[in-house]
Amino acid sequence: MDKRSLRVAVIDMNNGAPNQGIRGIQEILSRFKKDNDIDLSFDIFDLRQKGEIPGIDYDAYISSGGPGSPTESKGEKWENVFFDLLDQIEAFNQAHEEKKKFAFLICHSFQLACRKYNLGNVTERRSNAFGIFPVTLTEDGERDEVFNGITNPFFSVDSRDWQVIEPNLAAFEKKGAKLLAIEKERKHVDLERCMMSIRLSDEIIGTQFHPEADPVGMKMYLLQEEKKKAIVDMHGEQKYLDMLNSLDDPARIVLTQSIILPNFLKKAVGNLQKQLSLRTEEMD
Repeated sequence: MDKRSLRVAVIDMNNGAPNQGIRGIQEILSRFKKDNDIDLSFDIFDLRQKGEIPGIDYDAYISSGGPGSPTESKGEKWENVFFDLLDQIEAFNQAHEEKKKFAFLICHSFQLACRKYNLGNVTERRSNAFGIFPVTLTEDGERDEVFNGITNPFFSVDSRDWQVIEPNLAAFEKKGAKLLAIEKERKHVDLERCMMSIRLSDEIIGTQFHPEADPVGMKMYLLQEEKKKAIVDMHGEQKYLDMLNSLDDPARIVLTQSIILPNFLKKAVGNLQKQLSLRTEEMD
C-alpha cells in the first residue's frame, strides 16, 4: 500500500433529488488529491434510490445529506444496510489497533446516526432552515482536529426541515460521543438550540450543516425563485441580499469548505501513513 493513496466511498443520500452536495464533495476530494499529491480515488453509491452500498474495503466514507424525514425510513432496507455499514466500520476499528476506517456523516446521514444511537430527539422544525448561519463550537469542538483552523463561531450552509435537540447525556456517555458544535444562540427565540456536530468516535464524526457547500452551489440555490421567496418571506430582502454578498467572503463558507472535510481526509491519510511506517519498522 502506497502511503500516499486513499480510497473514499461517497454515499449519496439524495434519493435522486437535484442537489449541489455531491458535486461539492467531489470537488473537495479532487482538490485534496491535487493539493496533497495523493493517489486518491473515490466511488459514489446511490443508496436510497438504487440500494447501492460500499463494502468495508474503503479507507474513508463520506455520507451526504438528503431530502425527507429521518424518522419515516425506520425499518426500510436502505436504512438497515446503512446502519449495518456503520456497525461494520465500528467493529473493524475495534478489532484493529492501528488500521482504522473513517466516516463523515452530513445532515440527513447525521440525523439518522443520532436516531440510531439515541443521542437526542430527532424532530421536525417549526420552519425550514435555509441559509448561511453562524455555528458555535463547544470546548470539545475547539480541541477537535477536524475544526483546526476554523473560527469560533464559524459560518456554514444550513438546509433542513429536521433537527436533533435535547442531547441524551446517558447515550453520549455510553457511546463515548462528544458534542462539538451547537446552533447559534437566538436570545429572542425560546427554542432549544440544535446539535450541529457530534464526534461519535475517534474515527466517525457527523455534522448537521453542510461543510461541502461552496459559493457556486449556494449561488445556484439562492437564485432559484422559490428559495429567494422563502428567505425574503421569512427574513426580509436585505437578509437575502446579505447572503448573496457573503458567498465569496473568505472568512465564511469559503473557509468552512476549505478546512473541515480536508481536515477529516488528512486524519485518514495520516492513519494510513502510520500503518505503513509500522509495517516498514516490522520489516527492518
